[in-house]
Amino acid sequence: MTQTYAAPKGTADLLGDSARSWDTLQSTAREVFTRYGYTSIYTPIFENTEVFTRGIGEATDVVGKEMYTFEDRGGRSITLRPENTAGVVRAAIQAGLTANSAHAKLFYAGPMFRFERPQKGRQRQFYQIGAEGLGLDSALADAEMIMMLWDYFTTLGLKPASMRLLINSMGDEVCRPAYRIKLAAFITDNADGLCDDCVRRANTNPLRAFDCKKEACREIMDRALRLSDELCGECATHQDTVLRLLDQAGLQYELDSRLVRGLDYYTRTVFEIQVDHGLGSQNAIGGGGRYDGLFEDLGGKPTPCIGFAIGAERTVLALEAQDTAIAIDDSLCVYVAAVADEQREAALAMAMELRGRGLTALSDLQNRSLKAQFKQADRARAGHVLVLGEDEVARKGVTMRNMETKEERFVTLGSVFKMLTTDER
Repeated sequence: MTQTYAAPKGTADLLGDSARSWDTLQSTAREVFTRYGYTSIYTPIFENTEVFTRGIGEATDVVGKEMYTFEDRGGRSITLRPENTAGVVRAAIQAGLTANSAHAKLFYAGPMFRFERPQKGRQRQFYQIGAEGLGLDSALADAEMIMMLWDYFTTLGLKPASMRLLINSMGDEVCRPAYRIKLAAFITDNADGLCDDCVRRANTNPLRAFDCKKEACREIMDRALRLSDELCGECATHQDTVLRLLDQAGLQYELDSRLVRGLDYYTRTVFEIQVDHGLGSQNAIGGGGRYDGLFEDLGGKPTPCIGFAIGAERTVLALEAQDTAIAIDDSLCVYVAAVADEQREAALAMAMELRGRGLTALSDLQNRSLKAQFKQADRARAGHVLVLGEDEVARKGVTMRNMETKEERFVTLGSVFKMLTTDER
């Protein structure tokens, strides 16, 4: 028996509607982000491992437990990217994008890789869309970034009432070190009631204890001193300005002192958009924050930055949960059907002409019957079928069928394109 193969655990093929959804997520990102002045960047799917260990932080779960790391044939340690911010910063340093106090607005889309237990909305190869504002230090940049993320989700069709915007401040190198010492002492004092991971974090990254999902740990951490109460003057002013700008924009938010995000490079503003239905406890569909120290961590000059990433799989699930289909316009997809063999070449020629005019046009390439061609057109979600038979050829026209209303009419060849692209159809 011939051996057959399946996709590796934690991965999925994107076919049909799944592929079309990913296409739409990307095209919507391009539509929205370019309005804010962002341009595309494409970075390698793998990087030197140190880009992530130095950039993300060795104490994080991503670096400690989840990275796909291997040695290449040259003996170099290589890692499939678990996220793309560190790679974008590496590329910006290498290309000198922020030299002489310049700034860059960049966005990306593509697969990321983390060794996690597969579950709903979480795969080992997953897809993200993200944006990075490099060289931007103003609270105005933070507010605009948050507004752009919200704009993206609402443009896709997510209802504002179904989303929650959470905001917190992670402080900076002035106020956070003293707070970490106090928090580590609190964790140590309450070690008997905390899980092993939280206790371990007292010596690595105590802030991450706020992100523990175990209820007993959450109850204890609720009693801990909040970083928001320990912010230095500049961090407090920065946060107040961000919140004031969101108020002015009419964007509702919740201050959440538990929100710390999962990566070490964050400073000051962090934010996350969650949905109430469709994802269970893993309900974040996008988020990010400011990371003013990452350039230096990767060997560059001090450069303020802010960015976010969007989970593609979770976004699709969130849309499905509110019964909103991703908007895919099939109305201008046309199928040119031949009644008999004598009309097949003419059908192909008409499809080519329509393609040259910017329409998506299909025709039969397998000598199917007319009935089978209509089934193929239906599967392709064609908005219209143009039927070419002996009578239509003689009259120099086609029979146009609206696949939604089932209405049919004879249309001359000179009027076909106009009928397909105006309200007259």
